[in-house]
Amino acid sequence: MAEKINGRVAYADLLRTLAVIGVIVYHLAQSQMGSAAVGGQAWTVFNVYSSLTIWCAPVFVMLSGMFMLDPKRGLPLGKLFFHNILRLLVCLAFWGGLYAVVGYLTAGGNFSWWGLWNAMVNALKGNTHYHLWILYVILGLYLVTPVLRGFCKGASRGDFHYFFLLWFLFSSLLPMAFRVWPGTTAVLKFWYDRLQVQVVLGYAGYYIAGYYLKEYLLSRVAEAIIYVLGVCGAIVTVWGTAVLSRWAGRTNEALWDFFSPNVVCFSVAIVVLFRYVLGVSEERSRRQRLSGAARITFGIYLVHDFFLMLLRFLHITTLSFIPVAAVPALAALVFLLSFAVAWLLSRIPFVGRWLT
Repeated sequence: MAEKINGRVAYADLLRTLAVIGVIVYHLAQSQMGSAAVGGQAWTVFNVYSSLTIWCAPVFVMLSGMFMLDPKRGLPLGKLFFHNILRLLVCLAFWGGLYAVVGYLTAGGNFSWWGLWNAMVNALKGNTHYHLWILYVILGLYLVTPVLRGFCKGASRGDFHYFFLLWFLFSSLLPMAFRVWPGTTAVLKFWYDRLQVQVVLGYAGYYIAGYYLKEYLLSRVAEAIIYVLGVCGAIVTVWGTAVLSRWAGRTNEALWDFFSPNVVCFSVAIVVLFRYVLGVSEERSRRQRLSGAARITFGIYLVHDFFLMLLRFLHITTLSFIPVAAVPALAALVFLLSFAVAWLLSRIPFVGRWLT
């Protein structure tokens, strides 16, 4: 049984906190990659940081599935729609509008309430700040959550394994094969397009995997295999991106696709590592502090890009000093500032719980 404090799963809190730090590292590493020579020292550093934090977004989806899909936790449709889904829509409109206005002002534009309203409407239409994309994904998953909860409640362990096999085949392996060997996979592509197996496509696989990895214990053999595949996935991501980019003469992001086999293996291995090995200290006070930080990771994610924008406005980049030190140093600064703002927002009565 996973260690809990105040009803929260300790390893999930640790993973959630480190994942949001990883997102900041990833965005900082990505920000100047196009300005560095492919294969050069700075580019190589950025590639390593980007490749080794690519697991963060899939892990966020798995963390959500751990709890949203648990049939032992009550989730009536009213709560799902008027709390979970409505909260995401509010965040999407508010933060999307705010980012649009700040971006417009920093580019020399003038503020207007009509402009803010248009920005919020555009966010709900899908035209919003780049890092808010994951809110649309979570919204889609929330809409099908009642159906997926029914599957999780009634499925045997073998049913889960069959689902994961289909998901990995149709969402990861075959799409990668079509990209790499388009000429020799034409027949497979024909069948793939005709079968229309959307139910095992997309982020639902990660979502259900999160619940499965929390609910079921893995054998030592299975755990070891996952670690080996995870290490291989990490190596392929770093090394493969370097090789493909040198061939192309520019950064090739094919192996950073969240559904590529290397990222799938890497991401699942990260969750398993935290579930079975890393965990969290048994010291109660330390676990309470971690729980407090994990409660506002969503707010940290939402607000962190304001500080990345501020760094760009001040002309401070990961190329301003030695990249290998610049990325973690700036990431630590952005995290601390984002944490402070998210914490302050979370303390605002009523409003805080809707925006963070």
